[in-house]
Amino acid sequence: MPASRREHLLDTAIDLFSEQGYRATGIDTILAKAGVAKMTLYNHFKSKDELILAALRRVDERTRAHFAEEISRRGATPEDRLRAVFDDLERWFADPAFNGCLFIKAAADYPDARDPIHALAAEHKRLIRQFLEGLAREAAARDPAGLAQQLQLLFDGATVQAQVCGGTEAALQARTAAETLIQAAIRPLPQS
Repeated sequence: MPASRREHLLDTAIDLFSEQGYRATGIDTILAKAGVAKMTLYNHFKSKDELILAALRRVDERTRAHFAEEISRRGATPEDRLRAVFDDLERWFADPAFNGCLFIKAAADYPDARDPIHALAAEHKRLIRQFLEGLAREAAARDPAGLAQQLQLLFDGATVQAQVCGGTEAALQARTAAETLIQAAIRPLPQS
């Protein structure tokens, strides 16, 4: 089967997982929306879990590439790049296709940390935090790891808030809180 059928199946699954969640989305629903036979699915994926893992890997690659590109485009200085992490949230939350974070949903639907789906979600979050730590280090934050964790908490918290409550207010509040954290982490300590 052509790779494009596999890609179409993956894209369809990603859309449905985003809209409905992982456990609530059945194989038959994916097949019907993709317009493919069950044999097509099983020629590429041994199970629904394997399809979920492939979908998450694709979203991880796309998300991290988009994230890095947007931050570079929006931020001229290291400090600006830290702020840029929050600049695109309002656009994302306002998008009619916004349904929250697929990795947070995966961890919720597969709560056992030993489950490969949960582990992949955790790995994505670790890689994002590592990226943020690199930005914080470039901006000469006193505690790059601590700042990265704080910013990730704001980002993920705003994402959940927007998913649950709707609207873009969470993006604006997260940006304001991030500015405070960034200034405090980078500003020189007062001399005694």
